[in-house]
Amino acid sequence: MLRLQVSILLWFGIFRLDFSDALSDLEPIRTESVLLKPKVMIVVLARNSEHSLPFYLGCIERLDHPKDRIAIWAAADHSIDNTTAMLQEWVSGVERLYHSVHIRTTEHGSSSYADERGPKHWPDSRFIHVMQLRQAALQSARAQWADYILFADSDNLLTNPKVLSQLIAENRTLVAPMLESRSLYSNFWCGMTTQGYYKRTDSYIPIRNRKRVGCHAVPMIHSTMLLDLRRRASRALAFYPLHQLYPWILDDILAFSFSARQAGVQMFVCNREHYGYLPVPLQTQQTLEDETESFSHTLSEAMIDFALEPSSYLHTASRNKDTMVFDEVYVINLLRRIDRRARMLRTLDVLGIEVTLTDAVDGKALNSSQLQALGIEMLPSYRDPYSGRELTKGEIGCFLSHYNIWKQVVERKQQQVLVLEDDIRFEPNFKSRLNTIMEDAQRTQLQWDLIYVGRKRLQVKNPERWVQGIKNLVYPDYSYWTLGYALSLQGAKKLLEAKPLGKMLPVDEFLPVMFNKHPKEEYLAHFKQRDLITFSVEPLLLYPTHYTGEPGYSSDTETSTIWDNESINTDWDHQRSHKKPNRGDAAPLPTSDGRNRDEL
Repeated sequence: MLRLQVSILLWFGIFRLDFSDALSDLEPIRTESVLLKPKVMIVVLARNSEHSLPFYLGCIERLDHPKDRIAIWAAADHSIDNTTAMLQEWVSGVERLYHSVHIRTTEHGSSSYADERGPKHWPDSRFIHVMQLRQAALQSARAQWADYILFADSDNLLTNPKVLSQLIAENRTLVAPMLESRSLYSNFWCGMTTQGYYKRTDSYIPIRNRKRVGCHAVPMIHSTMLLDLRRRASRALAFYPLHQLYPWILDDILAFSFSARQAGVQMFVCNREHYGYLPVPLQTQQTLEDETESFSHTLSEAMIDFALEPSSYLHTASRNKDTMVFDEVYVINLLRRIDRRARMLRTLDVLGIEVTLTDAVDGKALNSSQLQALGIEMLPSYRDPYSGRELTKGEIGCFLSHYNIWKQVVERKQQQVLVLEDDIRFEPNFKSRLNTIMEDAQRTQLQWDLIYVGRKRLQVKNPERWVQGIKNLVYPDYSYWTLGYALSLQGAKKLLEAKPLGKMLPVDEFLPVMFNKHPKEEYLAHFKQRDLITFSVEPLLLYPTHYTGEPGYSSDTETSTIWDNESINTDWDHQRSHKKPNRGDAAPLPTSDGRNRDEL
């Protein structure tokens, strides 16, 4: 028995030894490789898009999704400009980068549809053709076993490179990134009538203004949207032919919305981040020139927060630029504010405005000796109306920057100039609207010294009087800001003759003094000649890029030392912003008839 037990133990020991040896011979466990990103087809449909394609395609190129997992399906449709050639040039340049690139030109020698009354007119033939193109792209994506298909109109700027990956992460069958415009317009509806028309709801504005952030179920998305082709329900979605029960007018976005509804697919719009911009639709009677200017405004809005560059695979000729109806357009910029200078130059290039950069006086760098040499003294009774503080060096620098331009105007005998600061945003059709106002002033022989183009109106209780015979011009009351203004030779002379350096106050307080609209009599008493003939554009054509408290806001005037005491260094904006509606107040400015400009 003992011998048997010993044998068993010996055998078991040998077995354990052999088993251990066997384990040591197994292949080591290696880490699994990462999953490949989903396959995405991006659909590019372009017609008369020469003005938008370079920046639109630049945004497509910057998407953070791997290019070897992206297929491009592009089509050029009935263009009268250089759209087709540009799209072909781009395709030739990028085809080696993407998984596949397909381009279809469908013009057949014609630049319009037979029943089309203009490039912005949508006859039934055009709707049908566009729906057929979208359906062809959808069928191609399914045939290539794509996981997703992204439709993005050729004037939509996807400024957020992560937009594609973030939409995929939403895990929805059909989702759109909320796109922004300067108005309340966007690429979704929160309500729809039984006839298929837009319906105003209480939900729209909170979503559009990102007061409610998330991924929201809506009845309509359009312009840019992502479809998950892996979902079984997506097989039933179609742009064309129309669903047999389709009851509404012929329209590609309505047809697709109805198809989604019949397939049981919910549409979603996502506003978790800022994803991009789109222009406001034009009216049928408007022209391609109107469309170009509208997109230019959209692009300038996008450039406030994003350093957009055109596609590097397109050769684009520089846009013709001019100084509008002015002898010169001055832009004031601090040398150390490279960011503002670059943004302004990009924006003005897009708008086609030729400018002269003028180095601003850096108030923070001024010392007491320099101030004394310039003969600068503060207006004895001046105190900031909200903080009670004295003049800052930043405000002195701002004043001197404008003052130096007034001197140049007189020295060069320039009849009329436009002065712009570097932290402004332009309203739609800025160039043509301002040109028209100035031409009307000349036609009616209006005598003027200064015309505000952007300002902060302070007296809001009573409407300002309209100028007879000229549209969009009013007699201004007490106002803040010197964002932008037209100045005549005679006006520059009057400002210099007031000898303001020896009795200085902020420049945006000085101007109302000079046209006799300042509420403080003690300020007026220091300036005998207060006959500056002043008007204001209405509605305004310029606004600040950022308001107090918004991300990206900064002030070079209110964040510096007191003018004659370098030891007092304080940030007035942050200390007082909870108490005052200061020069950067974010409250919307009313028009002369009392309406909020965002409701126009």
